Amino acid sequence: MEIELIKASLEDAPQLHAMQVQAFMPLLERYQDFDTSPANESLEKVVARIAQPTTDYYLIHTDGQPVGGIRVVRRGEGHYRVSPVFVLPAYQGQGIAQRVFGMVEAMYADAVLWELDTILQEAGNCYLYEKLGYRQMGETHIVNPQMTIVFYEKPVTAAE
Repeated sequence: MEIELIKASLEDAPQLHAMQVQAFMPLLERYQDFDTSPANESLEKVVARIAQPTTDYYLIHTDGQPVGGIRVVRRGEGHYRVSPVFVLPAYQGQGIAQRVFGMVEAMYADAVLWELDTILQEAGNCYLYEKLGYRQMGETHIVNPQMTIVFYEKPVTAAE
């Protein structure tokens, strides 16, 4: 399976938005987090993110087909945040996200720290991030009785 990251432009916003809604809708339905879910975000918010000077947004293509997206935010010297990252449901569980993280980390070779957050109750997401070297920071945010956001970081050492 060939995976390619293609830097998104403003023209890609409708496609990214549609994929983001599709990818996050099962979580929105499960957790009813209408104020925080990427499935409930407007197209205008995706456009604004792509336009941010501190943001690089990429379309994830698998074998030439768009299957998701990843946004990398520069937070400071060598400090990056991934938010959001998503793969369409039909393509989940195929190792795409794991490979995309490796590609992104290689592209940002100056990184000394990566961070992200996810839903604590989504054990598969937590497992993936921990497998990739991310560690829980101990900080959480309770969104509602069913859902807690957990924060992760991954320090990068010269040996990596």
